[in-house]
Amino acid sequence: MKGKTLASIQSLRHLCPFLRQQTHVTEELIAKSASQCPFMKAAHLIDPGQSNTLETIAKRLNDPWNFIDMDRMHHPKDKLDYESHFTTAIQKLKDESRYRVFINILRQCGNFPRAQQVMPGGVRDVVVWCSNDYLGMGQHPSVLRAMTEALQKHGAASGGTRNIGGTTDFHVRLEAELADLHGKKAALVCTSGYVANEAALSTLPKVFPQGLVYFSDAENHASMIEGMRHSRLPKTDIRVFKHNDLQQLERLLQTSIEAEPQKARIIVFESVYSMSGTVAPLASMKALALKYHCLTFIDEVHGVGLYGHRGGGLTQELGVEMDIVSGTLGKAFGVHGGYIAASGPIIDCIRSYASDFIFTTSIPHVVAAGAIASIQHLKRSSDERTKQREHVRYMKRRLAEENLPLLPSDSHIIPLFIGNPERCKHVSDTLLSEFGIYVQPINYPTVPKGKELLRLSPGPLHTPQLIDQFVAAAKAVWTRFGLVTLEAMKAQEDKVSS
Repeated sequence: MKGKTLASIQSLRHLCPFLRQQTHVTEELIAKSASQCPFMKAAHLIDPGQSNTLETIAKRLNDPWNFIDMDRMHHPKDKLDYESHFTTAIQKLKDESRYRVFINILRQCGNFPRAQQVMPGGVRDVVVWCSNDYLGMGQHPSVLRAMTEALQKHGAASGGTRNIGGTTDFHVRLEAELADLHGKKAALVCTSGYVANEAALSTLPKVFPQGLVYFSDAENHASMIEGMRHSRLPKTDIRVFKHNDLQQLERLLQTSIEAEPQKARIIVFESVYSMSGTVAPLASMKALALKYHCLTFIDEVHGVGLYGHRGGGLTQELGVEMDIVSGTLGKAFGVHGGYIAASGPIIDCIRSYASDFIFTTSIPHVVAAGAIASIQHLKRSSDERTKQREHVRYMKRRLAEENLPLLPSDSHIIPLFIGNPERCKHVSDTLLSEFGIYVQPINYPTVPKGKELLRLSPGPLHTPQLIDQFVAAAKAVWTRFGLVTLEAMKAQEDKVSS
């Protein structure tokens, strides 16, 4: 036996767990390990006709891929071109004017809604009209101060999942603030509003062994739809009713009571629908839930911070209590994250059963500190909400005066109808390139095909002067492209309804 070959085998024995424990390697040991270890078997018996000397095996082990006989591999006549499938899928989006282009911006702290667009050739100043930082709390001094102090004292990351090292005092205090905000016994913070909805709605059916039926508004957010789908309920137990159609909802509830009285029922809807700007008839929804003994699940992500005397959402503003409330920290509160607020047992079940929550690193305590400061401020102050509502009313009036196609909206969301994906993108691009106005085009699947629009969200920091500048720019672009006007849109609606 050659010393060099033996040394080579000895140095490579770590590749086989059976040889790893041996101090001396022999042919007998290699043969034995080959009968138990797939790697050694491949190295030892690649071809019964080949030499199986230690020197040959050592050579194969030095290049472990040698044991793969490329010539003997199955080569299909027509190899699958993987890359072309990805290219085709992207081209399909581009052909339908649905390909999404991300606008690279840097917000200017203390000067919002002004920002800078970062481009290959440099930067330019823009005004942001599509931000979900509805009240400008992302730059509020109390929020920045709280986050800075938490960062300096405790570092950046939370350090783990909530169960393993990722629960800090900031998380505990934040959940207490949120429970208090909604008048609930408990709350649970998640990494986003999307995760909060998906985690809760996918988990709730696990609690009802005799079955559960969801009654879902047709315009519910994707996170709610996916949460219900991921619950593994049969499709027949997820019943969709037309947007805000209480009569259809009641018919579905009546049928359910008669056919499956043993099953639990939950009505799932939003307070403010983010694209259309419509609001749910909360009092009527609650009345139906009480009449048919249902739970209510309301998504308040576009309501919290903006409505209610303490920022508790539309439920607080109208004085209507819902059983389960989901919300976000990333919109009016100006930070990041999502949450669920409900009774103690409901929150404990979601905390204990929801995989989305259990196996996800918790939000950084720095973010939680900022959220606490933002919530506490908006519980005390209504100045931001008051100013925002003034600007929303003013912008709606000015758009209507200029005959621009403002869709009906009872909320702070202002949708401008276009109805064509290609034109929607052209309008957005023109406003940005020529007027420094950034408003993202909203196309399918965010809205149905043929309903493409621009979604405006003026806040307390959008001055009347900025609003007038936007209206003038929009008027010029609408005229240039020959887009539908408010009068034409209403005439078409009257024609369809008649």
